[in-house]
Amino acid sequence: MAEIRVFLNERGLTVPPASTVREVLAAALPDLLPAITGGTAFVTDGRGLPIALDAVLPPGAILRAARSGRRSEAEHGGT
Repeated sequence: MAEIRVFLNERGLTVPPASTVREVLAAALPDLLPAITGGTAFVTDGRGLPIALDAVLPPGAILRAARSGRRSEAEHGGT
């Protein structure tokens, strides 16, 4: 099967079919992936809804990934 096109932060990427959100992030934004799994960054679909890292992406999927504007509980000193 041919590769598919997905979009991450307005950047077009060509990936294998059945790629997951995690795989796309690992390839395109590897420094952000630990922050997403740690809760200090997020990834959403094209509608702005949170999307699971293990979600399989369809052709034309739109993702947005960024660090959170909120500080985590650990950064607040647990309070």
